[in-house]
Amino acid sequence: MKMKNQLSPSQIIGLALLIFAAFWDCSEKSTSPDRKPGPEFELGKNRYTLEIDGDKREYFVHVPMGYDANNATPVVFMLHGASGRGEWMYKFSGWKELGEEENILTVFPTAWSYCWIKANDVVRDTTRWNSFPGIFTFCAGEKPRDDVKFLRHIVDDLKQKFTVDSQRIYMVGFSSGGQMAFRCAVEMSDVIAAVVQSGGTHQIDTVFTPVRNLPITFELGNKDETWFQDGAEAPLSIFDDVLKNHYLFKRIVNVHINSFYCESIYQMSGDTTSALTATYKGIPNIGNRVFNFTLIDGLDHSYPNTVNHPMNGARQNWDWLQQYFLR
Repeated sequence: MKMKNQLSPSQIIGLALLIFAAFWDCSEKSTSPDRKPGPEFELGKNRYTLEIDGDKREYFVHVPMGYDANNATPVVFMLHGASGRGEWMYKFSGWKELGEEENILTVFPTAWSYCWIKANDVVRDTTRWNSFPGIFTFCAGEKPRDDVKFLRHIVDDLKQKFTVDSQRIYMVGFSSGGQMAFRCAVEMSDVIAAVVQSGGTHQIDTVFTPVRNLPITFELGNKDETWFQDGAEAPLSIFDDVLKNHYLFKRIVNVHINSFYCESIYQMSGDTTSALTATYKGIPNIGNRVFNFTLIDGLDHSYPNTVNHPMNGARQNWDWLQQYFLR
């Protein structure tokens, strides 16, 4: 006697195939979350944003063609001047090209835009870095952003996205960015190996206490109109004299050698046809850090990029920076 609803052989085979297909589909879905996501970057130009204290902040990274995630890669930050943007320095500083040549991750953050007051009560509304108080005045109602926090978050974000050589993270800044680079030398020297300030620094009569004493350079053009009034040019032949006798240059030297604990005597190198550098050795003098003050012939208030001046600033800076490691 036949049982009701008994399956035929063909129906049994079909049901088995359906069960197998369902099992295979579930198996595929269960493994997909474990697949590693693709890289968060492209070779060349990348734009990233971070939310810092409720503000969306941006930075650009150039990833060189030779980047290999299996090898730790050095990082150089390039900070723009007032009214600039990270993308401008990406295009014009020469650092992305040097990054390709030397296999460096080059990073170009953008400062926040403020209403601020410069000398002679001139009001401006532009980007600029929130370096130490006393450099400029914010307009009433402006809220200074924490740029040290922003830059630290970029370092953390880079380490999530790339294989970063944590012993070789460097900071370069121009003008307002140079002032910010000084602040980073004081407050971020636990993560930065060495710093270059170009066309901007601190000359406030104050002794700062860095997290760590590090190598630091300040470079200035002898035709920089923001430092030398009425378009005056400071001949390199008088550099030695102004270091010892000019009040502004003395203040620049003092804030560096006193804050970063360097000798008060210096050794001069270079020549008067291109650039002179006064080198103040660290105390104790074991060769791991210096303060350099460089005066560049024929340079105005610009970061030298071979177009605005014969010097390749990125190359000159990298040749000096790369000898230092975070210790």
